[in-house]
Amino acid sequence: MKNKLHFMCGKMAAGKSTLSKKLAYEHNAILLSEDELLKMLYPNEIVTLQDYVKYSTRLKQTLTEHIIELLKKGNEIVLDFPANTVSQRQWFKEIFEKAKVEHILHYVNKSDELCKQQLKRRNENLSEDAPLIDETTFDAITKYFQEPKADENFNIKVY
Repeated sequence: MKNKLHFMCGKMAAGKSTLSKKLAYEHNAILLSEDELLKMLYPNEIVTLQDYVKYSTRLKQTLTEHIIELLKKGNEIVLDFPANTVSQRQWFKEIFEKAKVEHILHYVNKSDELCKQQLKRRNENLSEDAPLIDETTFDAITKYFQEPKADENFNIKVY
């Protein structure tokens, strides 16, 4: 088996989840989606950005050792969790360094305009339990986005 960690970077609605599913299928990998896990574990509890940070942090703390063990046992894993800031990317680095496995940071590099168009299309086809995310929320979250840099020492594949 080829154990490798795949993780995503890109603005909201850039296509990270779609790419994650494609990669999991192509590599016969285990896919873990932050959005799906948070929705199942904390239904209707994530209303603010502070709620998201709280529950996302808790989820990562809970999964870290499990993910490392899965990688050590030869599994390929796709994490559909955002690696959109330098501090967020440290979690992924901790995982692949402790597991001693290869990694690929998949950077979905899309313009704000394209992301907003895709967000609008996504909002038109939402399920009842999915949150509606408007352009104001997109702008508020995107202001924290930090493009990955070479000095962070990741194996980056740009889309």
